[in-house]
Amino acid sequence: MEAAIGALRASLLGGLDPEAGPPRSVLPVQQGQLPLMPAEWDSYLGVKVVTVAPGDAAHGRRRIQGNYLLLDGETLTPLALLDGNALTSVHTAAVSAVAADALAEPDAGRLVVFGTGPQAHAHVEALRCVRPVGDVVVVGRDAERTRAFAKDVGARVGGADDVARADLVACCTTARATLFDGWLLPATATVVAVGSHEPDAPEVDDTSVRRCTVVVESASAALREAGDVVLAVQAGALDPGTLVGLADLVQGKAQLPPGQPRLFKSVGMAWQDLVVAAAHYEAHDGDGRPRTVSARSRAVAHQPGTSIRCVPMTDSSRSASSDGEPDAAV
Repeated sequence: MEAAIGALRASLLGGLDPEAGPPRSVLPVQQGQLPLMPAEWDSYLGVKVVTVAPGDAAHGRRRIQGNYLLLDGETLTPLALLDGNALTSVHTAAVSAVAADALAEPDAGRLVVFGTGPQAHAHVEALRCVRPVGDVVVVGRDAERTRAFAKDVGARVGGADDVARADLVACCTTARATLFDGWLLPATATVVAVGSHEPDAPEVDDTSVRRCTVVVESASAALREAGDVVLAVQAGALDPGTLVGLADLVQGKAQLPPGQPRLFKSVGMAWQDLVVAAAHYEAHDGDGRPRTVSARSRAVAHQPGTSIRCVPMTDSSRSASSDGEPDAAV
């Protein structure tokens, strides 16, 4: 997790512009959606292919599945295929940590996390990487799962009112209604909200948005996909011209007003997948033989299938035919 946080921060300091990335492409299919997320940065290209099947959860299958194809930027040669679900879990929490590191009070130690899934686990770990988080409160809908989560991460079970004493708040849910009363937020609190990239699904209310300095990965993406932002703008609670870009924040170009809470709203962007995938590949690439690399995030290690599988591709030049063209795939 620390490596992912460092890679994302370094990419922004190195000039990566989140506004320059292509918008998420979502193809409606019979059983759900097929989102495609391509990106280019430095010496790499990549694309994440995702399936969203709402009906699968009832059959014990994942609602969201995906894989990530990493390519060489100069030759366009496929380099590796990575587990898209695990990659998403890591980069989403890591980019939240990059934002929180620039926004939260240095001694922020009290965290309230909404949700009990992989993103909630990953966010507890990621925020502990950048702040001395010792007191964690978890708020969940299912009592048994909430107790199990609390035991696993060293937290205690609480409720939405615990926001009133929070230094950090992480919203990691699939909720389509707001999670807490924005008037509860202390003036020194930092909120990260990552649960949705749908324009009609907010996790934080208009009061929170009105009170907060709002930071986003990309203003255009947020105004297109972030329900917390879109609905607040429609309600007159937010002037879109006041949105602060994450790159400007990390590069020290943004001036944050004192005495008010701060909100980082993330929708997840393709550049984050690419930066973390490339860093992971560079750290573990070796003899080129397919294998599972040992880069399991501690926060999600116990979740089935969340280790980042990285299968390096065979160099196509090794199987080229005599006329210089690679052999046909079988």
